[in-house]
Amino acid sequence: MKKVLKNISFAILLLKMCIVFGQEIGAQKRIVIDVGHGGKDSGAIGINGIKEKDVVLDIALEILRLNEKSETPLDIYLTRYSDTLISLSDRTKLAKALNADLFISLHCNHSDNPTARGIEVYVGKNESEYSKESIWSAYQLQNQIKKQLGFDSRGLKFVNFQVLRETVDYCPAVLLELGFLSNEDENKYFQKLEIFRAMSSVLLHCISEKVY
Repeated sequence: MKKVLKNISFAILLLKMCIVFGQEIGAQKRIVIDVGHGGKDSGAIGINGIKEKDVVLDIALEILRLNEKSETPLDIYLTRYSDTLISLSDRTKLAKALNADLFISLHCNHSDNPTARGIEVYVGKNESEYSKESIWSAYQLQNQIKKQLGFDSRGLKFVNFQVLRETVDYCPAVLLELGFLSNEDENKYFQKLEIFRAMSSVLLHCISEKVY
């Protein structure tokens, strides 16, 4: 099912359909990729006007494309499939309604310091039964992006971001800041097709390792 989930009511209906269809569908691992910002919320705006909302959407759509070609595709849903603004609460409601096995929120960073660089990984600071899995997933994502793509790592951080706070009791959840759009080198990374595809490939591989 690759229909655009325009609102949470549709997501809840989808979940009910999965339950009706039984164990075969219900047994599939479900991943929710939260595509940050969108619509009038551009997120960070980097050098040459590159927008965070566009970068993370392109990465998420590439993950879907690569997943569809995989021999063992995952059941992946995005919080948005186009340049639309989705509220933070609806993003987390989608993960709850779909009974997600993993929630990953994608973002890019920005700093007034043009030399700031590297990836940052966040998990919720409130403890739950999923905290250890969230931390493990965060470390794996951080290590693989550093190893495979050469990004500097700025470490794992514990925060109270809404999308993490509202998913902490339902599934492992991680928020990724995939480099600084205000950094000249990292800004260029996201304008190179090979780097862009490599980032999507690494993320999909890490997600697959987490759920299987």
